[in-house]
Amino acid sequence: MQQTLVLGIGNTLLTDEGLGIHLLNYLREHHADQPGVAYLDGGTLSFTLAPDIEDCENLIVLDAAQLNEAPGTVKLLVGAEMDHFVGHGKRSVHEVGLVDLMTIARLQDRLPRNRALLGIQPAEFGWGETPSNVVTRVIPAAASQVLDLLYKWQSLDDTQV
Repeated sequence: MQQTLVLGIGNTLLTDEGLGIHLLNYLREHHADQPGVAYLDGGTLSFTLAPDIEDCENLIVLDAAQLNEAPGTVKLLVGAEMDHFVGHGKRSVHEVGLVDLMTIARLQDRLPRNRALLGIQPAEFGWGETPSNVVTRVIPAAASQVLDLLYKWQSLDDTQV
């Protein structure tokens, strides 16, 4: 079975900035038994994550994202939509941007075949180890979108066997 990497990124000391990790932890706690799925806490990103991204068939990134929408808005960007969003403008406060890691994989000709970004519009970035209430409320629905995408990708693979 193919390997899917669910990569949560963010700083859990800065309220909504850490929501990618909080969503990842929610998925680990409630859906740990997903076949072929590896969950990885990517923290604030670094070049050491490049091999993890290059070695997977499917990649789902979970992160706070500047969507220019109301706080708590959840958006799933798949394939070229993700590539366009990640490649245009600095949308992350992380030291190494997701665009850098995706570029490394592309240059190595090892970009994951299927890729998606599940972004949530943050409400605040103050000191705090938990996300804002508006973001906390959407975590279960965001997790459902991740699971739906995992099932869709698995179904596509099952039909190609």
